[in-house]
Amino acid sequence: MSGLFQIAALGCAALMLTCCSSSEKNTPIWQDVKVANLASSDSNQPSAAHLPVLKTINFDVYIFEIPAENISALDDIWQMLYIKPLQFSDYNAFKTNLFSAGFGPLRIWNKIRDSLLAAGAEKVRTVSLMLPDGQANRLFVARLDEQQTIFYSSTAGSIEAVSIGPGTLTLRITAEKIPDSPGVCRTSAQPAFSPLIKTGASQPTHSRKTSDLLFTSAGFTARTSPGDFVLLGPKKYTGNQIILADLFFSRAQPKPVIRIYLLICTAMN
Repeated sequence: MSGLFQIAALGCAALMLTCCSSSEKNTPIWQDVKVANLASSDSNQPSAAHLPVLKTINFDVYIFEIPAENISALDDIWQMLYIKPLQFSDYNAFKTNLFSAGFGPLRIWNKIRDSLLAAGAEKVRTVSLMLPDGQANRLFVARLDEQQTIFYSSTAGSIEAVSIGPGTLTLRITAEKIPDSPGVCRTSAQPAFSPLIKTGASQPTHSRKTSDLLFTSAGFTARTSPGDFVLLGPKKYTGNQIILADLFFSRAQPKPVIRIYLLICTAMN
């Protein structure tokens, strides 16, 4: 099945179901997200006295909302970011899932920020993550109160259906230092579903360390240093919640919005 046909199949499936989420208080994009904030100084990090053994890699995650009608404004932003530093399990499957990602160094942040502002973006949440070296943490994305079936493209290139819920949809982030490369870590992120009750339903790849269901075909890996960032968002908005991308990125309210995630490596202790 070709990539175009798969995208069409996902779009058609999306017309079957819609759902709504609650509104959150919005914060102007220019508040707290400035170039000086992207790389934290050592003085802001926990002292060695408090962490005598634990090695950590720190991230700040900024979550923005953009009016869904302005999603085309993201096209220019993706063009300013770099794709080569990112690695995918299957790039065609990543695109078919309607996910987009781009890598950026600190020096281009102001241009990205100005473009987000022009698109009507507002910052809704900031999360700081301290990841023990080689271990994972989960960023909350959405709560599913009931079981539902969603569709996604697998790394095998086929459209798969999976029943998930109740539970939470998360972005599972792992970082580990690279031997013989001081100040560089390998960062991986995949959409994941964390069930409240483990079921025997058909599921994507299991994580060996957790009960998460990992959508590896919509994930990425990158080599990052403090100050580097990755922007993750949707390629397209269909307006429904039956495909993985809409469930992960969109939120219905009086005027539908899409969410994008800015992951910034701030420090390696």
